[in-house]
Amino acid sequence: MAELQIEVAKTAGFCFGVDRAVGAVYRLLGEGRQVATLGPIAHNPLVTGDLKAKGVVVVGAPAETPPGYVLVIRSHGVARQVEEEIARLGLPCVDATCPSVKKIHALAAEAGRQGRLFLLFGDRDHPEVRGITGHCTGEFWVCRGPDELAALLKTRPDLAKLPIAVAAQTTFHMGDWRNCLETLKKVCTNASFFATICNATAKRQKEAKTLAQKSHRMVVIGGRDSSNTAKLRDICAEYCETYLIERADELPAFPAGLRIGITAGASTPASIIKEVLVTMAEVNNNELNFEEMLEESLKSLNTDEKVHGVVVGISPTEVYVDVGRKQAGFIPASELSNDPSVKPEDVVKMGDEMDLLIMKTNDQEGTIMLSKRRVDAMKGWDELQEAMDSSEILTGKVIEVVKGGVIVLKGAMRVFVPASQATASRGEDLNALLNTEVRFRVIEVDRKRRRSVGSIRSVLREERKAAQEKFWETIEEGQAFTGTVKSLTNFGAFVDLGGVDGMVHISELSWNRVKHPSEVVNVGDTVDVYVKGLDRENGKISLGYKRPEDNPWVKLEREYPVGTVCDAKVVGMTAFGAFANVIPGIDGLIHISQIAGHRIEKPQDVLKVGDEVRVKITEIDFDKHRVSLSIRALLEDEQAQADEAAAESPANEIVYSTEVPADEDGSTEE
Repeated sequence: MAELQIEVAKTAGFCFGVDRAVGAVYRLLGEGRQVATLGPIAHNPLVTGDLKAKGVVVVGAPAETPPGYVLVIRSHGVARQVEEEIARLGLPCVDATCPSVKKIHALAAEAGRQGRLFLLFGDRDHPEVRGITGHCTGEFWVCRGPDELAALLKTRPDLAKLPIAVAAQTTFHMGDWRNCLETLKKVCTNASFFATICNATAKRQKEAKTLAQKSHRMVVIGGRDSSNTAKLRDICAEYCETYLIERADELPAFPAGLRIGITAGASTPASIIKEVLVTMAEVNNNELNFEEMLEESLKSLNTDEKVHGVVVGISPTEVYVDVGRKQAGFIPASELSNDPSVKPEDVVKMGDEMDLLIMKTNDQEGTIMLSKRRVDAMKGWDELQEAMDSSEILTGKVIEVVKGGVIVLKGAMRVFVPASQATASRGEDLNALLNTEVRFRVIEVDRKRRRSVGSIRSVLREERKAAQEKFWETIEEGQAFTGTVKSLTNFGAFVDLGGVDGMVHISELSWNRVKHPSEVVNVGDTVDVYVKGLDRENGKISLGYKRPEDNPWVKLEREYPVGTVCDAKVVGMTAFGAFANVIPGIDGLIHISQIAGHRIEKPQDVLKVGDEVRVKITEIDFDKHRVSLSIRALLEDEQAQADEAAAESPANEIVYSTEVPADEDGSTEE
């Protein structure tokens, strides 16, 4: 008889957000705390039933929390006014809102501040959606799917031109999301779209579809009130007969020879999936040999399983732990720490509680071999996975430049950042990042290959875009900035004004003539500039560097009026005269007729470049920026002064004196 084939989806069971929330409740219970949850912590009656048996109270509002209880906010999150009420009541609270949901809260609030209508796809009665809309600061609308969107666009044709922000409930149907996006992109001209469906949800839905396509029957395990479980059922039902069950005793009997696919919602713990598999084996064992199938299906659920244990004994080679099972738990010294030199007593002490990983179960000897160091490593991977799922920006230190990129250390985890993702633009020196703190996102986590990949560029570009938007809102002509010279070209210098670049044309760098910007500034220089012109349409900024008060023509007019005699240096020769520098930035012309007191054939007969000469300013044309100089005028002035002096004193005049000098006593002598 043909065997029944069973395949369990790899992504079946608790998602990160639910696992985090449920784990928070069990952790508080383990600490001896009394716990209340704001609504059921998970959409699974077996989970909530177990918690209820342990004394956990479910409340509908913060004010219902019993005195002395810790209130836990579930992964769905709550509205802003609920958060404010918890703070006002002074309740001890653990916020287990999924980071992916927190991200949508921020988007909803920001959309209102930007004057955008917030369009959310999801179930308006779902607690996650109610929490999201409770963070909206402006107009918002909730659509269940493509049909409601079509109806909305008919009743609100103004949406085509309105600025809108579009997001989705984390468990929204991926196919419906794509259809809605296609419609909006065709209709709306001013819309921003945000991919907020949880990565775990998207993977679970995709895998469920693939599994259903190759199966004769599908079993979806999860709470009937769970939104994501219902979506899994709907996806699978499109391809084969599908059963939604909450517990193992609801399983139907399947005829031999069928391929059965099993998946589970985000609120379904691994223990229930295991129970379903065991029940299927027991129900059908009379007809089929399920032993190999069951062993294979349970493999992923038995290995790498976490347990919580208490240290009850310590020896030089291992640590004995009570994990609440019949088997005796022990941790070999090699599985306590990554440091092989430490002794067990240096790592743990009697009574310590810790999370451990089951390495091997020996039913014959009644022992379980456990690992502490692997859990410590897994926590790092969990943190990176969480950061990737929520697109959280992390901060780490660049500790190494390697072939093809850099290594960023985040906690105990090494994250590889490829060169293409390490800097804002390609070609920048990676060595400049060494030993610096950087902000980055995790874009890939591969636990099997023990590899994680990050991106610094995505953060830099977001920050630059935000800075640019803010910059353009406030910039105006004449505004002064202190910037950094970013690059030089033959025609000018580009200056970073703080996320936005402006250009100082070479003609604006100095009042003097320069051949290249490097004569005035260098890359990395801090410079004071001001806005000369704005091209908002093309995003271009023209900057000024030279100051009006430094204009040499202003100085000339103020300090060197016509008639001034000064020293000048010959800087150029022509057939009709010589050019001499009067002050930096201004050259004047000494016409050939003004070079000497007599007629000369060419300027070079009297002058050469580099000569220092005494000149008189005879004319200034400020409109045409021309200065006339003269040596001849000085010669003529000197001659005129000499002639005037000669006229006042007759030549060869002799003066005789008849006075007799007096002696010292005042007497005179004949």
